[in-house]
Amino acid sequence: MIGGRRIFFTLFWLVFLVSAAGAADDLLAQGLAAQKAGKHEQAVELIERYLKDHPEAVEARRSLAQALTGLGKKAEALAAVEQGLAREPKSIPLMLSQGGLLAGLERRGDAIAVYSQVIALDPKNAEAFKERGDNQAQEGRLDEALADLNQAAKLAPKDAWVFNKRGMVWMCQGDFGKAVADFSTAIQVGPDLPHAYFFRGNVYRHHLNQPERAKADYREACKLGQPLACRELEKLGAN
Repeated sequence: MIGGRRIFFTLFWLVFLVSAAGAADDLLAQGLAAQKAGKHEQAVELIERYLKDHPEAVEARRSLAQALTGLGKKAEALAAVEQGLAREPKSIPLMLSQGGLLAGLERRGDAIAVYSQVIALDPKNAEAFKERGDNQAQEGRLDEALADLNQAAKLAPKDAWVFNKRGMVWMCQGDFGKAVADFSTAIQVGPDLPHAYFFRGNVYRHHLNQPERAKADYREACKLGQPLACRELEKLGAN
C-alpha cells in the first residue's frame, strides 16, 4: 500500500509539473502573438506574468521591450532589457535590443558603445556593424560609418537596409554615383523597401537632374506606403 501511494503521489506531481509548464508556455505564446499583432498592452500584461516565473527568458524580455516601445514607453523598455542583462550580461540578443533602445532615446554614444561590445563578443555580427555604422553616421562620423557598413555588407549581402544606410552616407559625402548604386542594390535585394526608392529619387531629382527617374522612384515608394514620396509626386504634378 505504501509503495502504491508513493507511485500515486509521484505521478500526481509529474502531471502537475507538466501542466504548469504547459500553462507557462501558453502564456508566453499568447504574449508573443499579442505583441506581433500590435496588441501591446495585452502583450505587456501576459509577458510580465510569464517573466515573474522565468526572469531569465531572453525572447520574452525582448518581446516585452518591443511591446513597451509600441506603447511609447522607451525608458521602461530599456529598463526591461537591462534587467535581463543583469542576469545574462553577455546575451547578444539583449545587447542588440539595448543598443536600439539607446539610439531611440538619442543616446547614440551609448548605443555605439553597446554595439562595440557586441562586435567584441561576435566579430561577425552583421547587425551590430550595421547599427553601429548607422549611429556613427548620425553622429557625423562618416568615415567610421562607412567602415562599419562596408563590413556589414560583406557579412550580410542580402540585407537591403545595409545598402540603404550606406547609400545615405555616400549621399551625405556628396558621392551621388555611389549613393545611387547602393540604393539600387537595396532595391534589388529588398524590392519592397520604400526608403531606397525614395532616397534614390531624391538623388535623381536634387543632384543628378533626372526628373523622370525621380518620378518613377517616387511612384514606387508611394505605392509601398512612403508618404513623403507621395508628397514629392504632388509637388511635381505627377500623381
